[in-house]
Amino acid sequence: MKVSGFLAFTLLSISILSFGLTGAVNAQSVLPLSVSTDATAYTTGNSIEISGTIKDLAQFEQPVVLMIVSPDGNIVTIQQVMPDSSGNYSVTVKAGGTMNSSGEYEIRAQYGAQKITGTFDFITSDSTPEPVAPTPEPVAPTPEPEPTPVVEEMVNCGPGTESVNGICQVIQTEEPEEEKGGGCLIATATYGSELAPQVQMLREIRDNQLMNTESGSAFMTTFNEAYYSFSPIIADMERESPMFKEIVKAGLTPMISTLAIMENAESESEVLGLGLSVIALNLGMYIAAPALIAMKVNQQIKSRK
Repeated sequence: MKVSGFLAFTLLSISILSFGLTGAVNAQSVLPLSVSTDATAYTTGNSIEISGTIKDLAQFEQPVVLMIVSPDGNIVTIQQVMPDSSGNYSVTVKAGGTMNSSGEYEIRAQYGAQKITGTFDFITSDSTPEPVAPTPEPVAPTPEPEPTPVVEEMVNCGPGTESVNGICQVIQTEEPEEEKGGGCLIATATYGSELAPQVQMLREIRDNQLMNTESGSAFMTTFNEAYYSFSPIIADMERESPMFKEIVKAGLTPMISTLAIMENAESESEVLGLGLSVIALNLGMYIAAPALIAMKVNQQIKSRK
């Protein structure tokens, strides 16, 4: 009787312990942030639907930042999407454009301090063999005047812009809602909209001057890697504090004014020359001038003692 009672107690203890372990494993499997695509592979022209869920929403509204990174490590596009009240979000991206090489692309999702990654495969249309059409029977052609072909210059425009006669222009929308990405996160939060003139000027300089030169493209690749590591945090702080937003606007406006010089750059050498001039001007305005003023004030204080 004692032996059977001991065995029953042992089996009951093992069952309780295994139930606790199973609950712990299931609890760990629930991630605070998820990201996925509607398919595993795409080709040029396909629509890529990216979606996910946020387990715990922040107290204040903030977007999910989505970055698509090519196999060689370059940022292809950047999207911002606001989650709904249930924590669900989704956005659709067109395959192609800056996706110019086949391979495995990475999706990086960030919501506040939460980060997660996903992948999908992309195959360019050049690598997909087209079906061979049957040879039609020869028919006597009817002479017609051939129209003059219109050759449109191909320009590498970034997200949020389109090529019009070889010039990148901002895509205008009917509703003044926040666009889904491609702009400066800090400038958008500072000036209130992606359609603000200051944000549009930054986008046009990026697409029309920097992205059309080798040095400008290399600079933007390096800049994006550093900028999008901290810009979502600054943008969230601006949304929380109107006073901090005004401080950022006061510091950002002079720099945007100097960047207007870059609109005159049309060649590789002009982009390099004007770019270095803008950098030197901002260093003098934000570092050298305050340092000189501080030295003068310090000298005045010492001379009065």
